[in-house]
Amino acid sequence: MENGGNNLLRSRSRDAPNLSASSDLDNSLERESSPGGHQQGDNHITSNGRIEVEHVISKKMQLKRKAECLKNSLMRQFDSQVNDFMDSLLEESGSLEPSPVSAVFSPLLSDKERSKLGRFRPPHDQGKQFISRRSLLDELFEVNHIRTIYHMFIAVLILFILSTLVVDFIDEGRLVLDFDLLVYAFGKFPLVVCTWICMFLSVLLVPYNLFNLWCQSQSGSYSHHRLHSWLLGSVYLLYQALGLGFLPTYVAVTNSLPPASCFIITLEQVRLMMKAHSFIRENVPRVLTWAKDKKSPGPAVPQVSQYLYFLFAPTLIYRDHYPRNPVIRWSYVATKLLQVLGCMFYTYYVFVRLCIPQFRNISLQLFDLRAMVLCVFNSILPGVLILLLGFFAFLHCWLNAFAEMLRFADRMFYKDWWNSTSYANYYRTWNVVVHDWLFYYVYRDFLWMSQKRFRPAAMLCVFTLSAVVHEYILAICFGYFYPVLFCLFMCFGMLFNFIMHDQRKGPIWNIFMWTSIFLGQGVIICLYSQEWYARRYCPLKESSFLDVLKPRSWSCQSPDGRL
Repeated sequence: MENGGNNLLRSRSRDAPNLSASSDLDNSLERESSPGGHQQGDNHITSNGRIEVEHVISKKMQLKRKAECLKNSLMRQFDSQVNDFMDSLLEESGSLEPSPVSAVFSPLLSDKERSKLGRFRPPHDQGKQFISRRSLLDELFEVNHIRTIYHMFIAVLILFILSTLVVDFIDEGRLVLDFDLLVYAFGKFPLVVCTWICMFLSVLLVPYNLFNLWCQSQSGSYSHHRLHSWLLGSVYLLYQALGLGFLPTYVAVTNSLPPASCFIITLEQVRLMMKAHSFIRENVPRVLTWAKDKKSPGPAVPQVSQYLYFLFAPTLIYRDHYPRNPVIRWSYVATKLLQVLGCMFYTYYVFVRLCIPQFRNISLQLFDLRAMVLCVFNSILPGVLILLLGFFAFLHCWLNAFAEMLRFADRMFYKDWWNSTSYANYYRTWNVVVHDWLFYYVYRDFLWMSQKRFRPAAMLCVFTLSAVVHEYILAICFGYFYPVLFCLFMCFGMLFNFIMHDQRKGPIWNIFMWTSIFLGQGVIICLYSQEWYARRYCPLKESSFLDVLKPRSWSCQSPDGRL
């Protein structure tokens, strides 16, 4: 408080010469404008004693303009000094006690819980730091200007609904509300639920029990520690490959699950595999450190409740404790879940109004550059809408809903990726949850194993793993292998990551980033949609393995000339 007041006094003393200059200017203006002013006026008195009125008026106007400019400059300086003083005052008061907003949102922990949390929080250079913070969009939506953009998207959804209803009423003579595309996309949902329950129970039981057995072998209950480690490690890897890797995929493929149902199975499959790896990866070093020192009675084995909480928590980095909020805002949870439902219907209308009419009636030729270019540019709008809807529905609404129900306080699931001027920053800020896992368990572990000698190889490993997993999810969900996304990741993604690095700061680079994202989304929607309809119109009587890998849209020609 005293520092802020002293700064304001010093700023006023600095502005004192300007204030005196302003008063001198006003005095000179008065002398100039008064009839008795002789210093300047004597030079303009004619032989007959008359004053040149026009010259005096112009001189008065010039002095008045200078006075106004000086006045505005002084007011700006004064406002700046007051704002600086108020900012410093707020910062000092905020450091003394929490603000009302942070008091509601920040977790209320006892001294015992705080000491426990500090004990298991890794140092800054060894792991991710979890702190209490809100999601960026929740903060931005408190600004009316930003919230208006959200309202504009709702208005577009209303127009999509109205246009669909009007067109269906004109064509059918009645209102059509069957949502056949949604019903098809989420078909065989009971099988999806059963498969998910089996996956979740296996992840809850197998990794935790294997880790417990390994801890007992390290504590001296068993001889041949190395043999037990190799045996249990092999069982764990076999479970990851077969129990979580093969069996869910087999269920999805053999039962021909529709796209949305397949997305649920494959995304949960990948998420649970990453969760299990994080649990083992974070706890094994602690046990090894204990086995080396043996200062405590036994290794710190997490409780089942801690592991269960982690399986539901919206993070892929395991910790024994996370910052927690004091209460659950159920109205907030309901709002986010309703927004997820709204995004699903939004995506449905984007496909119905913008995608299906274009690709259902498109004419196919073996290769037509003009048709391909038109297809890509016509797919940019639906592609961008699907990208933004997917980001908002999952990374903001879905994760925040689960975080609120679990009182999980660290809500930084993404950063301001839309302001990125480099692809390196875009990859770091688009999906912070997945980026943290890739950074700590792939990039940093690769550097640790190579003794920090192959940083480009570590980055290539991260890109390759991300591209393979993305392409695997799309291949299982769509039922065909068409590595468009893989090529975009490994070719243009890697190239732009090195060209558009963090030193690119100008707005032109942000424009370039958005332009490339728009174009990439158009390519993805166009090529995958063409392949989807080609496999519907041109089924193979006897399919071989090469036919599954070969894109059907390159050679498919339906009898009526349509895709």
